[in-house]
Amino acid sequence: MVQLDWMWEERNRNRVLAWSCSVIAGIAIIDWRTKPYVSLGFLYLFPIMLMAGFLPRWVIALLGLGCALLSAFFSQLDESLVRLSFETLALAGCGLFFGEMLRNRRSTLEAQERLRVLVETSPAAIVTIDERGFVELANRAAVELLAPRGGELVGQPVAAFLPELHHALRWEDGPQFRASMQCRAHRGDGDSFLADVWFSTYKEGSVPKLAAIIADKTEVAEAAAPPGMVDAHARPQLAARETEVLRYLVQGLANKEIAVRLDISESSVKNTLQQLFAKTEVRTRAQLVRVALEDYRDLL
Repeated sequence: MVQLDWMWEERNRNRVLAWSCSVIAGIAIIDWRTKPYVSLGFLYLFPIMLMAGFLPRWVIALLGLGCALLSAFFSQLDESLVRLSFETLALAGCGLFFGEMLRNRRSTLEAQERLRVLVETSPAAIVTIDERGFVELANRAAVELLAPRGGELVGQPVAAFLPELHHALRWEDGPQFRASMQCRAHRGDGDSFLADVWFSTYKEGSVPKLAAIIADKTEVAEAAAPPGMVDAHARPQLAARETEVLRYLVQGLANKEIAVRLDISESSVKNTLQQLFAKTEVRTRAQLVRVALEDYRDLL
């Protein structure tokens, strides 16, 4: 079915419906002209399956009844309400079943596309890992942080960069698992750094997978003052609007989307971001996200 997905794309709707109606008419004409001993009514199943990807459920049920009536009308067999009922059930049932399969397939593809867009547009370093322990999706921030050889992170084993994360995959049945950890990470050039990792396991069907946000903790650790000299938990205080903007920024929203969520102008969002840059002493959105996850996680 995967190879035939293009047939049920919305742009092909009118073409497929017209072709399917022509096939139904052709089967009815052949049935009427030849009147074979064995009815050709079972052939109605194929156009019904094609149309099931575009029609609502009640229309599919009516279509099954209509095709069953055509099959009974041109059949040489005696009229039978029982046979008509079973043929209707078979045609409509197969159409409804196939339609549900297509809807579930579309929902899965849409969810995958939303996840892909979220990962690629987020300023935080995000990766998703498949059941074999290989990176399935990775955004630009993750590529810049882990610096894989060849510049391509997708398809690489996560154990080469974050060995502990590979062991977080859960193959046994169980609830979703969310956790954070601090571990030693490795870049493609062999350089290592201290990383904070927030990850969550999930399942796509029965296949276990994992999504993770990665932040470089080295700079923060090196800049930290000796214990007792500076409060380790000291941080600039944020205003209410700054906190809200920071929360949406971590979620990967653009300035325009943040403005819509908060019902303020886009220029106000930009001004708030500049205030956040000044307070946290960073220069990029990715750095701001990292600071948010490290120092303001309780507010987010």
